[in-house]
Amino acid sequence: MMRWIALPMTLGMGATAAYAQRVDVSPYLEAGQVVAADLTNGDVVTFTQLTAGVDATVTTQRVQVQANYQYQRFFEWERGVGDSDVHSGLARANVNLLRGLSLEGGAIATRSRSDIRGGGFGPFVNRSDVNSSQVYGLYAGPTLATRAGPFAVNATYQFGYTKAEVPGFVDLPAGQRRLDYYDEATSHLVFGSIGTRAGTLLPIGFTVSGAWTREDAGQLDQQFEGTYGRVDAVLPVTPTLAVIGGVGYEKIEATQRDPLLDATGAPVLDGAGRYVTDPASAPRLAYDTDGIIWDAGVLWRPSPRTTLEARIGRRYGTMSYIGSFSWASGPGAGVQVGVYDSVTTFGRQLTGSLAQLPTSFFGGNDPFGSRYGGCTFGGGSSPDGAPAPGGCLTPVFQSISSATYRARGVDAVYSVTHGGTRLGVGAGYANRRYYLPPVPGAVVYRANDQSYYVQGFGQWALDSRSGLTADLYGNYFSSGIEGAPDAWGGGAQGSYYRTFGRAYGSLSAGVYGFDVEGGDADVIAQALLAMGIRF
Repeated sequence: MMRWIALPMTLGMGATAAYAQRVDVSPYLEAGQVVAADLTNGDVVTFTQLTAGVDATVTTQRVQVQANYQYQRFFEWERGVGDSDVHSGLARANVNLLRGLSLEGGAIATRSRSDIRGGGFGPFVNRSDVNSSQVYGLYAGPTLATRAGPFAVNATYQFGYTKAEVPGFVDLPAGQRRLDYYDEATSHLVFGSIGTRAGTLLPIGFTVSGAWTREDAGQLDQQFEGTYGRVDAVLPVTPTLAVIGGVGYEKIEATQRDPLLDATGAPVLDGAGRYVTDPASAPRLAYDTDGIIWDAGVLWRPSPRTTLEARIGRRYGTMSYIGSFSWASGPGAGVQVGVYDSVTTFGRQLTGSLAQLPTSFFGGNDPFGSRYGGCTFGGGSSPDGAPAPGGCLTPVFQSISSATYRARGVDAVYSVTHGGTRLGVGAGYANRRYYLPPVPGAVVYRANDQSYYVQGFGQWALDSRSGLTADLYGNYFSSGIEGAPDAWGGGAQGSYYRTFGRAYGSLSAGVYGFDVEGGDADVIAQALLAMGIRF
């Protein structure tokens, strides 16, 4: 019979499985020649691409680490391309320090869409000069999971940091004002809970939990602070089905200062193009909520490989709907679906989503310099049968916003590994409602943007030395800003690779397009021939 314990849906932490020992560190260097053809305007350009990177995996009973990083430099051969560089990397780690005490962390470097109103070619082609920004994020902290008699005790601290560089050119329609550029932010999260299983002390299981979070952002002295405390209960109905619910108190406050204005009433910009803070302005409330929160739902767990949870309740002053479904459908295959609703910021959403990715993932074979901005696929399921299909960062990177917002949506990922074949599909819908005071430069004031996205990936080993990969994606963006156009983008690419001992070669080709309603539209075909060596 399955035992039940109440757990609030507030913070997801990766479980550690027993893996066979493996240590593999593989640095590499690569040189390639790229030809890009603008199929709309007829232009053809070439440039040289140099890459240096490292792939590392450490897997023992106490340590699970995977890190993939590459630096790419692009050298122009003709006018219109321009020299540029891209950092792409993803790392996830879980280290068991002592019994019940572990250290978890993650880091990411990628290029991201900057303004949701503009066109762009991400995530599979390098156009660092068009509506994109280099983004870095990381989080780290200890996690305690132990027992005190009949009680399960859990505690977590996480530190987070996010940085976005000034974006490239954004071609906006006439009359549209530019957004403020995101700079950097640091965050802290403290979470704790104590609970017991149903039938241990009472017929119901219960958990008492609480959390505190704070973020300090560089733009306009923005601050975000939230606290909550709640009690959750679970009542078993059958050995696999339970009724769940919780009630608590929450307070969230987000503030910012005004931008400094020039003689015409427009915001003053610094040398990087970001708004300058008015030192004489007092902090203004951007978002404020304070009151009782509650939710109720069902939890179905027919096996350790399958879990379904759905809740309906009231939070942030309105009705709220959240849920999750995970299923390890077979060896190396898994499905993960999440319905989310939270008031957050770009930095907190990035580090929180990064923490949900598995510690074992496919590093990707994208040759064009913009990995990890979309879906990241895991191995489908872990050796203990738990689902580990991966996750999508697409909702985070639909645009880089310096404002507080309410993020709601649904995200689904499926991945499978079978022999030399790996497949993955991700899709979802994301919605943001922005909160900021009505000050000059508040372009997204009362805006409500949304996006739809789908991404697919495949890898096929032809023999022990060669294989094929394929990627495709499509997305649609609507900013909700008055008079702003909708935009869509899509693309597909394929690669053939072959190894020659430590050396390897690859041939890649793809086609990518975007269309901004009533404005810019383009289709570009691109091909790359590359040779590299691993050490």
